[in-house]
Parts: sequence; C-alpha cells; structure tokens
Amino acid sequence: MSNDGRGPIETATAELAAWLTSAAGAPVPVGPPRTDDDTAGLTLWPMDLRPARQTRSSGAVREPYRFTVRYLLCVTGPAGLPVLDRVLTAATREGSYPVVLEAGDAALWTAFGVAPRPALLIDVPAQVDHPTPAAPPVLQPLRLRQLTMRTLAGRVVGPEDQPLAQMRVELPGMASATRTDPDGRFLIVGVPHDPEHPGPVRLRLTGRGLVLTAEVDPADHDIVIVCAPPTH
Repeated sequence: MSNDGRGPIETATAELAAWLTSAAGAPVPVGPPRTDDDTAGLTLWPMDLRPARQTRSSGAVREPYRFTVRYLLCVTGPAGLPVLDRVLTAATREGSYPVVLEAGDAALWTAFGVAPRPALLIDVPAQVDHPTPAAPPVLQPLRLRQLTMRTLAGRVVGPEDQPLAQMRVELPGMASATRTDPDGRFLIVGVPHDPEHPGPVRLRLTGRGLVLTAEVDPADHDIVIVCAPPTH
C-alpha cells in the first residue's frame, strides 16, 4: 500500500490518468469502452495484469513483487480522435509510457459489446512492496570501523546493446543517484565500501516504463546493465 492507503493498481491507474489528462488537454475518465458519443473523448480501462521479471531477494529484505498493468485507451466518438493523436504524440516523444498498437482484435470489442474504434494499449509497471522487518535489538557493544568510498562507472543498455539515455540509477536508501548520458553511461561517486565484507552493490534503475534492481560487482571497471522490457 502507498502512504495514502492506495494499492499498486489504484496508484498506477491514478498516475496514468493524471498523465493522460495532461497530454490530452482534457480529463480522461476511467471506465470500460462506451457506446459512441459525439461529445466524448477518451476512456481508460485496466484490462489485464501481466507478470514481470522478478529480482532476487537476499537476507531478510524481500524484494517487491513486480507486475505490469495493461490498460486500454480508446476513443468514444469522433471527438476523441484528435485527443488520441495528442496522447500518442506525447507518449512516443517523451517515452513516459510504452504504447502497444495491438488493440484491433474484433473479439476484444465484441467482449465489451461496442463497435471497434481506434485504441492504444499502455503497459504500466507496478509492484507490491513488502514491509521492512524490524531490526533486532543490539545485544553486544558496538564496534566502529571506517568505510572507504569508491566510484561506480558503467553503462545501461537495451537487449541489443542499444544505449539507454536518461535512465535514473540510484543506490536504494541513499542520496547517491544520477542519470545515464546519451551513450547510456553513468557515474556514481561516494559508494560505501567495507573491505572486511566485500560484496555486490545493489542499484535501482527507473525510466522508460521500467523499474529494475541490479546487483553489480563494484570491482568491475566497466559495469554493463542490460534492461529488458516486461515480457508479454
């Protein structure tokens, strides 16, 4: 649940509806496709839940359960065509939400009981966060040790080694964050390093409709992280 008590599907729907309203220049109601109405514009409807690639949990910390919500965005009359044009242009220009042009199946519209009409499918990543377990009490005297700081440098690419620009790369729970450049490269300075307990560093990547967690070897001088879109 989010801080305001909303679940992941409700949160994803509200955020997508708000973005659509901004891109379309008019409110986009949430509801199933309606009978044609000359005065109407668009409707948005969560149509399907799809699995997403999960990341591995380690120790007592449970990784979020990730999935994708597929939405149907369709016109409800001739007045909706220019509005859909604006949304499609904004989505492809900004890359905020991936759109899928596969909404022309006649069986889909038969199931809704409406005539076929221009529509988009929009995939939105969502996740169920697990509460962080309470820390056990400290039963022994504290021992201080000094940590060194190091720099992580690497690249973020797509499945075919295509550089992914403007991906946010961050250390979860810390202020260290950056974005990839046009070549997909990133640089994070001030990464804590414990010489007594070396191990992988966990990074969180967001952007292009993706939310991923990757574990990298801080000793690697050219880290490469491959980001793949959710499988359909």
